[in-house]
Amino acid sequence: MPRYWTLAALLAASPAAAQTVTVEAGPDAQERLQAALIEAKPGSTIRIGAGRFELTDGLSLDVDRVTVRGAGPDKTILGFKGQLGTGEGLLVTSDDVVLRDFAVEDSKGDGIKSKGADRIVYKNIRVEWTGGPKETNGAYGVYPVSSTTILIDGVEVKGASDAGIYVGQSEQIVVRNSKVSGNVAGIEIENSRHADVFHNLATGNTGGILVFDMPSLPKMGGGEVRVFENKVIDNNQPNFAPKGNIVATVPAGTGVLIMANDNVHVLRNELSGNATANVMITAYRQSYDDPKFKPVPTRIVVSGNKHGRAGYAPGFPGGDQLAAALGGMIPPVLWDGSGDASSLRVSDGVPVLSMGLKQGAPIETAKPAPVELNGPAVPAPAAVVLPAAMEAAAK
Repeated sequence: MPRYWTLAALLAASPAAAQTVTVEAGPDAQERLQAALIEAKPGSTIRIGAGRFELTDGLSLDVDRVTVRGAGPDKTILGFKGQLGTGEGLLVTSDDVVLRDFAVEDSKGDGIKSKGADRIVYKNIRVEWTGGPKETNGAYGVYPVSSTTILIDGVEVKGASDAGIYVGQSEQIVVRNSKVSGNVAGIEIENSRHADVFHNLATGNTGGILVFDMPSLPKMGGGEVRVFENKVIDNNQPNFAPKGNIVATVPAGTGVLIMANDNVHVLRNELSGNATANVMITAYRQSYDDPKFKPVPTRIVVSGNKHGRAGYAPGFPGGDQLAAALGGMIPPVLWDGSGDASSLRVSDGVPVLSMGLKQGAPIETAKPAPVELNGPAVPAPAAVVLPAAMEAAAK
């Protein structure tokens, strides 16, 4: 058998393996659910019944071509308040997995993490820390990393102390139709290439949608990202990330933040109510010792967006004084001033403010001034096209 088959082809080739195992709530739910995950056969479905599953340890799946399906994110609830360890609620390390129609609440670590899991689908999932924003909440709600071909569709995350939906060091990514609120970062695409982020609602986070590149990671050179037709509104949650995390530096009131990335297009979004800026474009501003890392943003296009009120309470040092000097608010698009202005293009018909900072220079050296960013109209990256079997699994 060839090493790479589509999910549909594999299921068709092994009909006998396509069994369904149902796990209901009740006594010994931890043992019964984990046993079902361990004993799953490729092509099978684990159906989790309606009810609350009170779990004391994280769950894991390492079998390819398995569907884990609940009765709905408000009906099938995996509760981890009694979790004894500090790991994730569910860890997936296998390929061609579909996760759908259930909720994960109050995990000590990340909600759902998948690592090296290619062609994975997250559909109609809710991850929530029910005690509200706290530094002790898990870092990530939905967390695929080091993977190729990811679909996140109809996911809701609340309360993550880093990012609600985080995709890292991956390729061929679609994040759509999801809602993130009350997180530090709503959606974060980090050190990843070929991502489409669209038709999402990011509201009430510290920062709505972040596209980052970071140094010294196994996969470098993020880019080819489209952020389009999202609603990024009122992201003014005070930052509650643990100190030392990169997102701990994100100012409250940030809509879309692009940092040290290449060929990112922010198109046709609804942006309003973000007290620092609707869009921020910045270099990586901390020290680093990775000679291959490119800390400045390049080939960034911001176009066709609808801007509402923004910049009325900037969350960076001296922001209030700067807003007062500019008549009560700063422009809705903010550039730190690092890098080459000729590689940046903002054509939204709104003012842009440059902070006049060199890469790595402290905010105290800022020389803010209006600027026009009229770089070339770089063609947008091609749309991410997922395998038909993944799209079918998400219906």
